[in-house]
Amino acid sequence: MARRKTTTAPPESLEPLEAHLAGTLKPVRPPREFVRGLRDRIRLPDARLVAERINWGSLVLAVGTVMSVAVLLLTLARALFHFFGRRDGGVAL
Repeated sequence: MARRKTTTAPPESLEPLEAHLAGTLKPVRPPREFVRGLRDRIRLPDARLVAERINWGSLVLAVGTVMSVAVLLLTLARALFHFFGRRDGGVAL
């Protein structure tokens, strides 16, 4: 793997660049029509509608799957620790 060389510039050489960028990069206010158009397109539905759209069966299945995978990974990690972690005669769990 090739190493990338990094160089550090003295702070004195960066000051003119920083001053130029500070004068160039000013905040810009978007036109009102643009903001109004975005507000019209980005509308969050009512919380009641979101709750009605949730497929509870899929949600329960997803949560159960995540929990099962977590338990499986913890069991596997504990088994590996049990087999390979006691070489020095440490405390058994």
